[in-house]
Amino acid sequence: MKKFVLFTLCSLLTSSALANLSKTETNLVKFIDSNNAQAIELLKRVVNINSGTMNFTGVRHVANVLIPEFQQLGFKVRFEDGSTFNRAGHLIAELHGGKGPKLLLIGHLDTVFSANSSFQTFEQIANTQLAKGPGISDMKGGDIIILQALKALKAVGELADMNITVIMTGDEELSGNPLAKSKQALIEAAKWADIAIGFEDGDGNPKTANISRRGAVDWHVSSHGVAAHSSQIFTQKIGAGAIYESARIINSFYHELRKEALLTVNLGNIAGGTTVNYQAKTNTSTAFGKSNVVSQTALFSGDIRAMSLTQLTRVKNTMQAIVAEHLPQTNSVITFGEGYPPMAPTAGNKKLLSLYSQVSEDLKQGSVSAVNPLNAGAADVSFTANYVSMAIDGLGLSGSGGHTIHEQGDLAALPKQTKRAAILLSRLKKQPEYTF
Repeated sequence: MKKFVLFTLCSLLTSSALANLSKTETNLVKFIDSNNAQAIELLKRVVNINSGTMNFTGVRHVANVLIPEFQQLGFKVRFEDGSTFNRAGHLIAELHGGKGPKLLLIGHLDTVFSANSSFQTFEQIANTQLAKGPGISDMKGGDIIILQALKALKAVGELADMNITVIMTGDEELSGNPLAKSKQALIEAAKWADIAIGFEDGDGNPKTANISRRGAVDWHVSSHGVAAHSSQIFTQKIGAGAIYESARIINSFYHELRKEALLTVNLGNIAGGTTVNYQAKTNTSTAFGKSNVVSQTALFSGDIRAMSLTQLTRVKNTMQAIVAEHLPQTNSVITFGEGYPPMAPTAGNKKLLSLYSQVSEDLKQGSVSAVNPLNAGAADVSFTANYVSMAIDGLGLSGSGGHTIHEQGDLAALPKQTKRAAILLSRLKKQPEYTF
């Protein structure tokens, strides 16, 4: 009798706590809770597979574990080979032809931990709901949240007539080359989609999500002068030399660009002298020069992190204008890499965050606010942002210590964040106004 009373009381409390949810949404919650143990086992399985970006066999192994999971949900699944961009490839799962907006869900299979890393296995921390493991929060936990949310939608009869593409890339941590081929599948899916949702771990705080991410673009400057005896520097014939020229440019970058809001222009490597050798693959420079010889060459490089394409274009133009001025008898050239595009905080992104926050509040998990873009690195969702009307990221598993051997995930957050994702997807399905 006591057990029955206790069960009834718990049921009433649960019903009261979820009063803002529909019957379908309540059933989503129940499915996720009852299947959480299986979700943790699947998470443990994929974390225990080394899938460092350049471990192609390991990345494919993770994909091979997940592909049947998507197939059982009715998705058409393939693994796109990445040999054309020197990476393992991408998992692509599609369920098209249904109702509502076209949704692109983004994960990644790879981690930063190489095959010979000392950090290889899932380990639950005693007497806690935390677990350590390579990629547990960045971002195999997010991949499992995607799957569990879709399983819940299928269980309540919501999935079959939805429009969803899932892409789990194999090179998020170290993009393949050329970038156009590496990100081709992601961009094509974004052109198809109305809404893009990334399941990275964001800043590790479940109270935040990303509606903006600064882009990351490398830049390189080479400066050249006339080699001569130091006694001739500043003369009309010899001029200033390469190192003075590079110092002029760097000083101008500092004074002209540091005032831009939400912009950083970093200088990460510099070498100058009579001869300079720069190895791009290892980011190492060696130089030879003497104090009594005017420098002939200087090389320096860094990155730009901008908030929008407009800001990035403006900054590039400013840098090019500075480089083009030249001190006497010197010449400099600046080049820019492809990099990650910025994800600007658009009105659509803000609306999607509002919808997600409302789901969280209806689940009694509290509101969700936007991550400060200064604390948000580049991610795959950035490649989609200019093609969709709404985008959000950071819906993955909360954790800390990413990219280090101390990486851990909060297992208690797994069902909570899965519920958010499942209900958000369910509500988006019923919103035809978000179909563009």
